[in-house]
Amino acid sequence: MLSPFEESLLSIMMIIIMFGMGASLTFRDFRIAFKQPRAIAVGFSSQYALMPLIAFGLSWLLNLTPAQTVGMVLIGCMPGGTTSNIFAYFSRSLLSLSIMMTICSTLAAFVMVPLLMQLYTQGIDEALRIPPDQIARLLFALLIPTLIGIWLRRKNANIGAVVELTGGILGALVIIFLLATWVPRNWQLLLTTPWTVYIAVIMVGLIGFNFGYFFSRLLGLNPQKSRTVSLETGIQNGPLAALIVSLSFSGSVQQEILLIPVMYSLFIVLNSTAATFFYRKWTFREELARDQAKIEPASTGSPAP
Repeated sequence: MLSPFEESLLSIMMIIIMFGMGASLTFRDFRIAFKQPRAIAVGFSSQYALMPLIAFGLSWLLNLTPAQTVGMVLIGCMPGGTTSNIFAYFSRSLLSLSIMMTICSTLAAFVMVPLLMQLYTQGIDEALRIPPDQIARLLFALLIPTLIGIWLRRKNANIGAVVELTGGILGALVIIFLLATWVPRNWQLLLTTPWTVYIAVIMVGLIGFNFGYFFSRLLGLNPQKSRTVSLETGIQNGPLAALIVSLSFSGSVQQEILLIPVMYSLFIVLNSTAATFFYRKWTFREELARDQAKIEPASTGSPAP
């Protein structure tokens, strides 16, 4: 399903993305984040409590095959990706909170992902299950470029900023290249894929957006923070899931499982674009209402001519 060149490119891309993510952070960012621990905790809970459950529930309701279920659960267990930070920026959500949620979920992934995969796939054929220690080793290895990026940013802020920008641009270009080469080569597979798979990969993101928002509001976060948590919840690190599958399986099994993260990565861009336009318009309405609230009291209190 992925050529050897594409698998190598995917591995390089993940290293670049993790390096750039680390270079976007300073230790001051961690201190600022811990001043709003509730928002981080709510985001972390929605990431690792809601999304795996949503993915597993959709797999059960749509009666997906065991291999497809493994792919769905893996998507649900993934940490947030840098894509969520991009959409948080364009939707006028809290970019700093989005970045901190991404890095916190990523740092915890090498523990949380193996545990959750073990929990939600325990009834599936052993040949289709990804060994937890293999997931942990891969995710732990990806922490190394992240930590190097953090160190580089602290050592030289200017170089760190350049690495951050370069990592984000290269990561986006590689994702576009992989989709552009994969879709034309596998269009027959897409035509024969059951409609239930399309529903699953589309709905897991959309439900994640809604659950993330209302869960945050229920726990007392303001609308802007809730929109940030919403995007961070629904947008999972699809390329990382694809990398895990490509390194864990081969042949037809790899193709069936890999179909889920690849299709998810394709549709989440469309879903996130729609959500971003909606949230951006929502933010503008809030800002306009605040501006009007500042002007009206002054105008009503002015003396009559």
